[in-house]
Amino acid sequence: MIGLLVAAPLLGAAVLLCGGRHLNRTGHWLGTALAGVSFVLAAVLFVDMLGRPGDDRALHQHLYSWVPVGGFQADIAFQLDQLSMTFVLLITGVGTLIHLYSVGYMEHDNRRRRFFGYLNLFLAAMLLLVLADNFLLLYVGWEGVGLASYLLIGFWQHKPSAATAAKKAFVVNRVGDAGLAIAIFLMFTTFGTFAFGPVLANAEEATQATLTGIGLMLLLAACGKSAQVPLQSWLGDAMEGPTPVSALIHAATMVTAGVYLITRSGAIFNAAPDAQTAVVVVGAVTLLFGAIIGCAKDDIKKALAGSTMSQIGYMVLAAGLGPIGYAFAIMHLVTHGFFKAGLFLGAGSVMHGMNDEVDMRKYGGLRKYMPVTFVTFGLGYLAIIGFPGLSGFFSKDAIIEAAFAKGGTQGWILGAVTLLGAAITAYYMTRVMLLTFFGEKRWQPDERGNEPHPHESPKTMVIPMVVLAFGSVFAGGLFKFNDAFVNWLRPVTSFEHGHPPIGVAAITTLTVVVLLIGVAAAWLQYGRRPVPVVAPRGSLVTRAARRDLLQDDFNHVVLVRGGEHLTRSLVYVDNKLVDGAVNGTAAAFGGLSGRMRRVQNGFARSYAVSMFGGAALLVAATLLMRAV
Repeated sequence: MIGLLVAAPLLGAAVLLCGGRHLNRTGHWLGTALAGVSFVLAAVLFVDMLGRPGDDRALHQHLYSWVPVGGFQADIAFQLDQLSMTFVLLITGVGTLIHLYSVGYMEHDNRRRRFFGYLNLFLAAMLLLVLADNFLLLYVGWEGVGLASYLLIGFWQHKPSAATAAKKAFVVNRVGDAGLAIAIFLMFTTFGTFAFGPVLANAEEATQATLTGIGLMLLLAACGKSAQVPLQSWLGDAMEGPTPVSALIHAATMVTAGVYLITRSGAIFNAAPDAQTAVVVVGAVTLLFGAIIGCAKDDIKKALAGSTMSQIGYMVLAAGLGPIGYAFAIMHLVTHGFFKAGLFLGAGSVMHGMNDEVDMRKYGGLRKYMPVTFVTFGLGYLAIIGFPGLSGFFSKDAIIEAAFAKGGTQGWILGAVTLLGAAITAYYMTRVMLLTFFGEKRWQPDERGNEPHPHESPKTMVIPMVVLAFGSVFAGGLFKFNDAFVNWLRPVTSFEHGHPPIGVAAITTLTVVVLLIGVAAAWLQYGRRPVPVVAPRGSLVTRAARRDLLQDDFNHVVLVRGGEHLTRSLVYVDNKLVDGAVNGTAAAFGGLSGRMRRVQNGFARSYAVSMFGGAALLVAATLLMRAV
C-alpha cells in the first residue's frame, strides 16, 4: 500500500502528459483527485500507525531488485516511519489544497492540463524522495524534484525571465546534486551499501575523515535543494513560475527536501561534529541573509521568497544542533508548510484581483476589497512572526530555546542570531501587510488606461486559503500539547532535552519583545508615513538587499568571470605548451627528414661518391688503429 502513495500522482502525471487534448476540460480535476487519493491513503496509513506501539511503527515494502550485480544491490523499496509519514501528510495534504487552488488560478491558461501533469509529477517525485529506504532511490526522487521544478518554474517559457529562472534553478541544483552523488559513492565504498538501516547503524564505525566528507557532501546537497548559502541564488528568480508553484516549492516539496536529508542522516552528523557545526553555520548565515533580503523587496512574491530562505535557515540551524533540535526543525517545517502556503496563495489571490501586479507599492487598502484574503493572509502573517498562541510561535520559540541550549559562547551567539532573525521577520512581514492591505489605494491605470478592480477570488481559491489559515492557527498548539510532536518523532530522531542557560520564560519574553520591536519599526516607517509608489534610492545596504545582497554579482565575478579566465588560461596552456610541444616535435622531425631527404637524391654518381667516401673512412680508421 505504501507504493500506492507514489503511484497515484505518478499515474496522474502520465495520463495528463500523454493523454492528449481531449483531457483539456477535465484534466485539472483528474490531477486534483489523484492528489487527494494519495492524501486519503496517507491518512489511512497514519491512523493504522497510531494504533501500533511507538517502537514498532515503521513499515517496509520491497517491490523488486533494481540493480542486482554481484556485491552491488539496489532495491526499489519503501520505508514509512514517523519521519516519512510526517512529510507524506504534509506533501499530500498541502499539495492537494494547492491543486484545488490551481483550478481557479489557472482557469484561463490554455496549457492547464500540462500544468496539472507537472504538479502531479512534482508530488510523485517528492513522495518517492521521502519514502525511499535507501540513499540511491532517494537520489532518484531528488532528481525528479529537480526536473519537476524546472518544468514548473519555466512553465510560462514564452517569458524570457521564466525560461532563464528555470535554467538557473536547474544549474544551481546540479551543484548540490553532485554533492549527494559523491556522498552516496562514499557510503557504498565505506559500508558496502547505501540502505538507510546499515549505513546509519554503522556510522560510528567509519573514520572521522570519511564521516566528515559524507556530512559535508550531504550539506552541499541540502544547500542546493533548500536554497541555503552558498546555493541560494535560484530561489528568488523561481517566483517567475505561476504562484501555485511557488506555494508548492516553498511549503510542501522542494525546499523541505534538504531539511529531510539532514534529519534522516542524523546518525552521520552526530558522529561528525565538524560537519554538524558546518550545518549550524550555514543555517545561521542563511537565516539572516534571507531576512535582510525580504526587508527590501517590493515584489510580494520575492519578499515571501526571502522569508522562505530565512525560515528554512531556522530549520537547518535546528537540525545542526543534533538530537536537541531535530524534532523542532521538522515541527517548524510542518507549521511553516501551513502558513507559508497560505501566504503564497494569499499573494496569488491579491495578484488575481490586481491584474497580476506584484509591486506592493501599487497596492494599498486591499482589506476593504478582499476581506477573506486579508483575514487568511493576516493569520499566516501572525503565525510566521511568532505571535503568541499561533503555530509559528510554538515551533520557532522551540528552535530559539534549542539554540540557547547549545551551551557556552556558541549557544549565546546562536540564541542572539535566532532572536535577531525573529525581529527582522516581524519587520519585513509587517511591511508586507501594511503595503498590501492598509493605507490608501495606490494603484493607477496602466499604459492602456486599464485600472485594476480588486475583488475576492473564486471559491476554489478561497477554500484552500481558509483551510491553511486553520493550520496556521492551531497546528503548533496541537504539536506542543504534551510534547505530542516530539514524542511522535522520538523513535526516529532520538530526541534529547536541551537546557538553556536562562529560563524558558525569559526566552519567550525576549522573543515577544523583539517581535514587538520589529512590528513597531515597520509601523513607524510604513504605517504612519505616505508610501511612495516609486521606492527611494535608499542606503547602500538597502540597495544591496534589493539586489539579493549581491549574490548574483558574486556568482558572476567568482564563477562566471573566474570560469572564463580559467578557460582562457587552459586554452593558452593547451595552445602554447601542449600543442607547442606536440607541434614543435613534429616540426623538428619534419625539418630533420627534409634535410635527410637531400641525401637520397636518386643520382647514381652521388651514391658512388658516398660509397667511396665511406670505404675511404673505413680504410683510414683501420690503418690508424694498427699504427696505434
